[in-house]
Amino acid sequence: MNKFKKYKIYALIFLIFSLISAQEKIPNIRLKMLNGKYAKLYDFLEDGPMIIDFWATWCEPCKKQMKYLNIFNNHFKKNGFKVLAINTDTPKSMSKVKSYVRTKNFEFEVAVDPNSQVKKKMKVLQMPTTILVDKTGNVRYRHQGYLPGDEHDILKEIYSLMDDLKIDYTELDLKTANKKKVEKGAEVDF
Repeated sequence: MNKFKKYKIYALIFLIFSLISAQEKIPNIRLKMLNGKYAKLYDFLEDGPMIIDFWATWCEPCKKQMKYLNIFNNHFKKNGFKVLAINTDTPKSMSKVKSYVRTKNFEFEVAVDPNSQVKKKMKVLQMPTTILVDKTGNVRYRHQGYLPGDEHDILKEIYSLMDDLKIDYTELDLKTANKKKVEKGAEVDF
């Protein structure tokens, strides 16, 4: 094998490993929060990792997943973990967003993206899109859509990230957590 072929093979191997190890980093975008205030995306990473979830009021799978996002937020918040839900409804539908979040008693942060600028910058193509991000803004997991059972996969990814970051946590029993929500009289979307 001549030197040129060897060089090409080594360069190709280097390129493949570079692409595999390169992680997508989220942009530090300015967000308009549901309460009307503004925040930068990285402000939410100060305490630890988080889920960024893109959703809309017209999206039934989004609504079904949101109860689990609330459970994740409440269970792991003592470990610095957060959920940030970014709503992509049109400006006409913004009143529906506030009403929906209020009636469901979601405790996670909600931002609004009525003109889909954040959605475009984050390369979101489908609702819901769930992005798990570490404290430095690296995307560790990205999932599009929601089917019942996906919450278990998301939870496994949260565990994996917390383990990688050496963050102590208590495991979450989704069945028990979901039953507690129902017993408290919370309305559940099916």
